[in-house]
Amino acid sequence: MRVQDVMDRNHPFIYVDELASKARAVLRERGLRVLPVLDENKRVVGMVSRSDVMSITSSVSAIRVKGIMSTHPYVATPDMDIVQVLQEMIRLNEWYVPVVKSSQDLSYVGVLGLEHFILRALERDVARLSSPLSTVMSTQLFTCSPHDETDNIWQQMKQRSFAACPVVDKGKPVGIITQQNLLESGALLPGFEAQKGRFKKPTKISSIMKTPVVSLKLTDTVKDAAVLMLEKNIGRVPIVDDKGFLVGIVDREDVVKTLIK
Repeated sequence: MRVQDVMDRNHPFIYVDELASKARAVLRERGLRVLPVLDENKRVVGMVSRSDVMSITSSVSAIRVKGIMSTHPYVATPDMDIVQVLQEMIRLNEWYVPVVKSSQDLSYVGVLGLEHFILRALERDVARLSSPLSTVMSTQLFTCSPHDETDNIWQQMKQRSFAACPVVDKGKPVGIITQQNLLESGALLPGFEAQKGRFKKPTKISSIMKTPVVSLKLTDTVKDAAVLMLEKNIGRVPIVDDKGFLVGIVDREDVVKTLIK
């Protein structure tokens, strides 16, 4: 299978000299995680992610995309072997890569995301999808409390390169906080950007976390997780035991690793 067999040829992009606040608006309003960044000749020069745009401290910032984007991204070409590309994406901890015409011609032709490969695997009903989640989940968990302050948790998420954090009360998941939640809420903007006035108090996780939490059990399968991720456009699913206690988490990387190993 080649990249061209699963890539998204219609993924939005943004130009390098456009306002970073526009990139933030596009990512927030369309529920996207990344935007390829192009020059005036539509050649790929970088990528901008939710994490990048969350560094903007004002909705009227004059910062351009080139000021926050990641440069020299790993790129794929349509004729590359899909498994080799996915292995490199996982090694780099990248869920999306821009696709260009060739190694010599960096003209933008689309995006390859982990979910595109997951969708193809579901269509083919690959045997490895039947693996129980207990065999693929991560048990080293980073969690937060509903009473934690949003700024503190976001700083820890950035330091650990996490895009989401389960919210736990007495060992049981009661919600989840994601980069998308943070973008939609504006919780990380300074006080004068708040809708309720200039002197807003520090935002608590409980006020912006997504509820009810969507979870699966240890005996559920990789297919169950994959379907849920695509249907809900979520990147990860908390795993609970029979008593509802959080015991693990499965993300898109875990699913893809299972499918290509």
